[in-house]
Amino acid sequence: MKRVNRALRYINALAALVLVAVLIAVYWFLGRPMPQVTGTLQAGVSAPVTVERDSMGVAHVRAANIEDALFTQGYVTAQDRLWQMDAIRRLASGELAEVIGAAAVESDKESRRLRLKRAAEDHINTMPEADRKWIAAYTRGVNEYIEAHRKNLPVEFRLMGYQPKPWSMADSVVVALQMHRILTTSWKEEVQKAILLESGDRQKVEMLFPIRSGREEVPGSNAWAVSGKHTVSGKPILANDPHLEFAFPSTWYQIHLQGGELDVAGVTLPGVPAIIVGHNQRIAWGVTNLGFDVQDLYVEKINPVTGQYLFEGKIEQARREVEQILVKDSSPEVLQIWVTRHGGASINDRGRVLALKWTATQSGDFQFPFVDLNRAQNWTEFRDALRRFAGPGQNFVYADVDGNIGYQATGFLPIRRNFDGDVPLDGASGQFEWQGYIPFDELPSAFNPVSGMIITGNQNPWPVDTTTRVSGEFAPPYRFRQIKARLEAKEQWKPEDMLSVQTDIYSEFLKLIADHVVKANPPSGPAVNILKEWNGLVEEKQSAPLMTTLTFQHLRRAVAEKASPKNGAIYNYQMSPTVIENLLRTRPADWFADWNAVIRQAFADALEEGQRMQGQDVTKWRWGKYLELNLGHPVLSRLPWAGKYFRIPATPMSGSSTTVKQTTNRIGPSMRFIADLSEWDQSLNNLTVGQSDHIFSGHFKDQWPAYISGTSLSMQYSNVKAEKTLRIEPLH
Repeated sequence: MKRVNRALRYINALAALVLVAVLIAVYWFLGRPMPQVTGTLQAGVSAPVTVERDSMGVAHVRAANIEDALFTQGYVTAQDRLWQMDAIRRLASGELAEVIGAAAVESDKESRRLRLKRAAEDHINTMPEADRKWIAAYTRGVNEYIEAHRKNLPVEFRLMGYQPKPWSMADSVVVALQMHRILTTSWKEEVQKAILLESGDRQKVEMLFPIRSGREEVPGSNAWAVSGKHTVSGKPILANDPHLEFAFPSTWYQIHLQGGELDVAGVTLPGVPAIIVGHNQRIAWGVTNLGFDVQDLYVEKINPVTGQYLFEGKIEQARREVEQILVKDSSPEVLQIWVTRHGGASINDRGRVLALKWTATQSGDFQFPFVDLNRAQNWTEFRDALRRFAGPGQNFVYADVDGNIGYQATGFLPIRRNFDGDVPLDGASGQFEWQGYIPFDELPSAFNPVSGMIITGNQNPWPVDTTTRVSGEFAPPYRFRQIKARLEAKEQWKPEDMLSVQTDIYSEFLKLIADHVVKANPPSGPAVNILKEWNGLVEEKQSAPLMTTLTFQHLRRAVAEKASPKNGAIYNYQMSPTVIENLLRTRPADWFADWNAVIRQAFADALEEGQRMQGQDVTKWRWGKYLELNLGHPVLSRLPWAGKYFRIPATPMSGSSTTVKQTTNRIGPSMRFIADLSEWDQSLNNLTVGQSDHIFSGHFKDQWPAYISGTSLSMQYSNVKAEKTLRIEPLH
């Protein structure tokens, strides 16, 4: 018995030693990279800096001057998001295959063809010196962190087996250009439209690609501001919830910067200095995408061997660029690009060589006005900063403590004299060249409208009688109209009340589809009865949103097939709901002789498709099963056994592409910002998952519950309740 007890003690002791060894290993591998958020460290600042972190892990930087504030921003952002920063710059630069392998080669080729990295390097060399100074300060901060932590980098670098390269000023620009890329991809729609036109009815195909719905109200994008006459406080409230692809870590990084003339809080892109959306002591602003077309494709008559091409009857020589793509565990891939006067001639469209002209890559155009924007104290200074904003074209919504509200469209937007640029153009003729950019003072703008409201929803913001030639992919008016209806239905708004508008899930468009289906079908059967009783709310537990969405998709395909036979499946245009609505309301006979029959067939096809997905009983269908969000860290969620801890459990979602809470399987609100101009500390801001990318951090995904429930979080500013404080001393 004593021998048994002794053996058990040995076994227990050994198990304890193994557990301790495992815990030490876990700490060494995962815990050591956690950022230092207390105590003191030395870094390249000119005077002492304090970094206070609040209960959500948001850093409040207090520096003696702007350069030290931006240096520290670079440092603390790298503390929390270094791997994300590195992943974005690699994606945009076409350098993912170097660390991932052959699976990323095609992605890298597309990035190299777009020439983002080369454009970023060119922009750094041509931008104003003052802008370079701010980016340089941020870059020094990032590199200070990288070099001091080579031996305890975030776990993603260890799992993937590589070290990050030093950060460069061009890396910050390429991160900004990646957002430009996300928001301006009209060249793909140009190819789509050209295919439809080749074998289609031109008049009908043109109707499928409108630039306005006919029911817009200016200005436009997905943010709004109300003046004090509509609020409890008597001061404006500004709300902004830009819709982007879901990401883990969050797309945005929240921070508060004080230094010299800066005292600004809000969100920025990891890798980019200053604040992109937020407020300072006197003004607040929000942004969302404008949608103006800033890309044109040119069909080049080019010799792929020599690079000689034709322009206005003369031979010109393209510049040759050779891109070497490093591939992990494989040989490098080599990509040759000829750059013509229009851009990189590297897009192959059914045997044609297309060059892409894009404002993002135009030499000498890129500037960085955000430090000026962050320091602006009034409407005039705000607009003066935006004059230098090259793009992507954005809608900026404004409010200030004096009670003013405003709207300004921005970006370097091409002037097209005699063409729209909505299909690939003849690059040799010389007849389709840009004539500079639309002057800033001719862009849509509004200041203190009589209504006391500026409401935006990505719609075309130019008035119908504009003399400006407008091209672009704008949104249908449904979100705008619902925001307007909600704001007009109530007076005396409070900041927290705006959350109910940001999370509104009524779809005017899907309700319209339901009404037309009910009218076209006999009043019998569970499916028709469900639609007849439906209130238009796109709730996760409802079946009606799935029925109407699938019906719309089949209607869209049928309409596109009529316009361009055998090409209906490729038609997927942002304004297509408006196209379908207009056709359903007018029911032109030259499209279909019996519209009710078309609607019934689309509904029948929708029911058949839905039954394949969710079973025969339509009463048991659930929208949230169709619209289910699976969000996980791109590296850590793939780990065996432990991966489930680094993703959000599959979440049924409410909302649709035509609700104010614009949600699809791919995109959704990327953050929710509400600024209270009467008391900054009553403002709200909510990221999707959390501030930190470190898995041992309490801020890895602590914002998700507030995000998914639509309750949001306080945004500390004047009264910061610091939970942890780090002091940064100058190097001696």
